[in-house]
Amino acid sequence: MHALEEQSTDAREALIEQLRVHALVLGEVTLTSGAVAQYYVDAKRAILRPEGFDVLAALLAAQAARWGATAVGGMTMGADAVACAALAGGAQVSAFFVRKDAKAHGLQRRIEGPPLSSSDRCMVVEDVVTTGGSTLAAIEALHDEGRAICGVVSVLDRLAGGGAEIERAAGAPYVALTTIDEVYPERPDRAEVADRAERGGTDQRGRGGADGRGRGRAR
Repeated sequence: MHALEEQSTDAREALIEQLRVHALVLGEVTLTSGAVAQYYVDAKRAILRPEGFDVLAALLAAQAARWGATAVGGMTMGADAVACAALAGGAQVSAFFVRKDAKAHGLQRRIEGPPLSSSDRCMVVEDVVTTGGSTLAAIEALHDEGRAICGVVSVLDRLAGGGAEIERAAGAPYVALTTIDEVYPERPDRAEVADRAERGGTDQRGRGGADGRGRGRAR
């Protein structure tokens, strides 16, 4: 993962605060794996508000310009709001959404939006990355259609090892705009998750983003 050394500190701090206040949910959450976690990050609760959307838009537009991206998108629905924010921020790109499976009717497309060409530089985006499964699927879909990837951006990385897998699969840099350590520094599993990520484990405890469902209270 590459640090955003040139990125606006004010915008990043504002995004972290929006995620902390609106996206962090404390309470028991049952994950797709069946494991139970004690917190959850629902980034959409923050980035689909005016303040969160605006700061995200600025950060994404700057990153797209830095990489020379001409298209921004990823797996629906984790990437939908993020890709739209890039457009709203003034990025000179087309947006696209990757379906889990190609449509069985109509144009039978898997990648929706303005048609991409072999000359496009795709910036793949995601709201929350844990193991990176949905992002890896989007990368695979783009590669299957012969599209070039210039980089991958997530709104928040849960530091569970997904970032390294994403970077390897994309063959391009991966950047997290924020991390769980910034949004929830006192999280109870911090040492455990860090150790598991370092060892390359895939245990899903503490997993969030679109992978879990549960109940709790927003911070």
